[in-house]
Amino acid sequence: MKVGFIGLGTMGGNAAKNIIRAGFETFVFDLRREAATDHLSMGANWVDSPREMISHVDCVVSMVFGPPHLDAVLNGSEGLLSGDCRGKLWIDMTTSSPRFMRDLIKPFVEAGGRPIDAPVTGSVDAAIRGDMPMFVGGEDEDVEAARPVIEAMGELRKVGKYGTGYVAKLVNNQLWKVHAAAIGEAMVCAKQAGLEPDVWWEVMKGGAADSFVMQHDVPSIFAGHYDPSFPLKLCLKDLGLIKELLEDTGTRSELLDACHVRFREASDRYGPDAGEMTVCKVVEDDAGVELRVEGDWMAPWLVTHQAAE
Repeated sequence: MKVGFIGLGTMGGNAAKNIIRAGFETFVFDLRREAATDHLSMGANWVDSPREMISHVDCVVSMVFGPPHLDAVLNGSEGLLSGDCRGKLWIDMTTSSPRFMRDLIKPFVEAGGRPIDAPVTGSVDAAIRGDMPMFVGGEDEDVEAARPVIEAMGELRKVGKYGTGYVAKLVNNQLWKVHAAAIGEAMVCAKQAGLEPDVWWEVMKGGAADSFVMQHDVPSIFAGHYDPSFPLKLCLKDLGLIKELLEDTGTRSELLDACHVRFREASDRYGPDAGEMTVCKVVEDDAGVELRVEGDWMAPWLVTHQAAE
């Protein structure tokens, strides 16, 4: 199977490297050719457009910023639909709108394409290692055909038909963002009441308060970088998509709305490129405390793949 990868950003660039490592003949495209430098040195082939890519490959993988960028990948003047889509798999790992994607994908299916949505969770270190969980939606036979490609990048978690992967990712991020915002309040309150952040963290883990955010993201607060590998502008994009899904399903959203306000406040204060956990820095700064903890806190983006060690 020949594989193409569109979107070589922080997560996508590392996922594409794992496809190359798995031995697939790989073709890559990004709006910035320099983003492909490592991939080309690893043996990947460059193409100048999605249209050119689909003429070379059996399976296209994409991971771009959001819905408008997926529209361009498919419907642009050099998009996938301007090429021959018959029998081709398209695995999209973008965090996107289920409503938007159901409409967007129709002409691809009519052209003979086989779509799969497989947005991911975890962080950049999971993308580097190749073990990121992937919420996969699609026809069973298409998912099985794509399994070797998906499993080269992470863990396949089948959730249903096409579109359900996007739903799973959004509600996953709903809980992630709410917990991230709440952690800032809890940590500052604990410190103000006499419980030091490192002690607080150790006793919270493994109990009812535990989560991926608790285990993985709190060290970025201790280190003071707040994990810029996932910036606030992506958080706000995701929160907008989550709000759309809640509205589409008629679900109450008071907690999500309050979380959204806090993330907008963080972006206004520290800029859209600041790290996701600066949502906690808002509470720190307002209280006049710091949550720094001395230690060798490994930044997620410095993790290496075992093949590169």
